[in-house]
Amino acid sequence: MRPHPTPAARHRHGSPRTAPLCRPLRMAATSPSRLLRTGHSGRCRWCGNRINWHQRADQRPIELHPTELTAADVPASCRWHLSSGIAHPHGDGSAWCRVPHSVLCPRHTPTAPTSPHIEAVRRQLAVHTRRLIDNGVFTPAPAVCEPAPGATGRPARPVVQLLLGRYLAETAIEDIQCVAQTRQRRRCPQPVLAPHAPQGRWTLLPTYPQSDQLALPAGWLAVYDLNRLPCTEQLRWRTQRCPSHAATWSAAGLAQDGWQVFDPLLHAEHIHTRLPHPAPCHRRKA
Repeated sequence: MRPHPTPAARHRHGSPRTAPLCRPLRMAATSPSRLLRTGHSGRCRWCGNRINWHQRADQRPIELHPTELTAADVPASCRWHLSSGIAHPHGDGSAWCRVPHSVLCPRHTPTAPTSPHIEAVRRQLAVHTRRLIDNGVFTPAPAVCEPAPGATGRPARPVVQLLLGRYLAETAIEDIQCVAQTRQRRRCPQPVLAPHAPQGRWTLLPTYPQSDQLALPAGWLAVYDLNRLPCTEQLRWRTQRCPSHAATWSAAGLAQDGWQVFDPLLHAEHIHTRLPHPAPCHRRKA
């Protein structure tokens, strides 16, 4: 008898050989956000635990705990719910709700009253943080402090002025990374601050409040000003894209942008009153 060769589509024992289908991520045309679903997840820079990024109704991001908690065990001021990908405060009437990560983060002290169930979840996250640190997987972010007088280092989280508004950056100006997706379905490693593109300048501006913000005593604030750049460049910074991906706005975002609307009252620790890297004036001798 002639042996029958095993077809390539089956294993040696005869079972079918199935290959996993590579399904690309796509965005719905009616999606309120152009952020891919994989970009909603990340890790807290303070404790290393998983978080989910979502946009609120005012287009500001918020960090939520990945899993839902029983609404009866969560205070009313800490309840959030999702509707069409947008996070809304308070519950939606169901038995489950979402909780901001700032309430559960073991590195932060909760400002609102918590329940015994919330404290139990905080202890579990604290144990997981300690396990990540002991295994060398996670290193907590250092606390941000005011630079000493005469220091030449730039702010770790600078205030940027663009599109007639002020925003607090997540990292230093040089470390702001593009959030676009590459053809390899990875995050673009290029910085937003390109050497051949127009750059902003550091300047001292008064700490005036924006709309619906409380006024503070008059003072000065070191701001990375981009208002003098063309509108297209300001939009590129606001969307956090490198020059190559700014030319193709159809590229989806693979991460949440790190901008926060600057509030002088809430972000008082990030107010710097001295210009970084003062440029000395050197004159040539005649």
